[in-house]
Amino acid sequence: MPESAHYEAILLVGGQGTRLRPLTLFTPKPLLPTAGVPFLAHQLAKARSFGVRRIVFATSYRASMFAEAFGDGSGLGLEIVYMTEETPLGTGGAIRNAAEALTCGADDPVLVLNGDILSGHDISDQIRVHVERGAAATLHLTEVDDPSRFGCVPTDADDRVTAFLEKTSNPVTNRINAGCYVFQRSIIDAIPAGQVVSVERETFPGLIESGELVLGYSDTSYWLDVGTPAAFVQGSADLVLGRLESPALPGPVGEFLLLDGARVSPEAKVGGGTVVGAGVTVEAGATVQGSVLGDGAVVEPGATVIDSIVGPGARVSTGAVLRDVVVGDGAVIGPGNELAAGARIWPGVTLDECSVRFSSDI
Repeated sequence: MPESAHYEAILLVGGQGTRLRPLTLFTPKPLLPTAGVPFLAHQLAKARSFGVRRIVFATSYRASMFAEAFGDGSGLGLEIVYMTEETPLGTGGAIRNAAEALTCGADDPVLVLNGDILSGHDISDQIRVHVERGAAATLHLTEVDDPSRFGCVPTDADDRVTAFLEKTSNPVTNRINAGCYVFQRSIIDAIPAGQVVSVERETFPGLIESGELVLGYSDTSYWLDVGTPAAFVQGSADLVLGRLESPALPGPVGEFLLLDGARVSPEAKVGGGTVVGAGVTVEAGATVQGSVLGDGAVVEPGATVIDSIVGPGARVSTGAVLRDVVVGDGAVIGPGNELAAGARIWPGVTLDECSVRFSSDI
């Protein structure tokens, strides 16, 4: 297939993002601001750079918000259409439902992306391998330290997938399903329509069992599942720092990204890939490292924010300390509070002075 070929893709964005609450109470996970733009903007820009021109969004949770954010895609050089599941259909069912809007032929490759993955791998090369080998499906694989939390995918010497082991406590390899697939269109069409189907537990094992060629495309490029607050913060910081290149980054890479109207005191210390959102104020003596400050947030003098997310309009008062914390929209962290270890403050909550501490020091 020529390098100039254009492809169609399905983007799975139907999940509720429960592990990221309270951030996802009102906003789908793929639309959360990440390095200054909605998370999906990075995925869409990457896909376009590798030849994707038409993308079908497989939506469910707060489906209308995706069209509000991206419209028909023309502003991104893409054509975007939307297919909504009225009831959740699982990953395979969602792919099959979205395929109704595809325009390519039965033998053409279709890229399938998950809406919560940051990856630096070469999508066009994955498609090339898939087409040249005549595979039914080709899975992007990556290696992780703890494969028990993911789908474990052993392959033979010819990169043929020999099994698909979902989240086993005794993984046979540290090579896992990285969540980016290339399917032959006819394989997607063979998934039962309107039924709940898991592509991981049913479709892939079924293809392997029937003798179809399922390939593993393995590499060691940057890869991150941003499904938890800690990973979400890390992904945003990595993009700002340039550890993963993104055409969608709305500014130069560096220690921090300053958005429109943000004010950072010269006496504040801000770095580690922090995003300082539009209209944010960081006052003298404050320290902010590796964090995401939502639009209109305020970090008062002497406050410390490390590896945390501060929602739009929230306030971190003088002397407060946040480490690995999520603060919901409009919440107020009163002076002297010390929050750590994955604490989550719901939107609109006010913590009075010294309400929560992890140490006795004040």
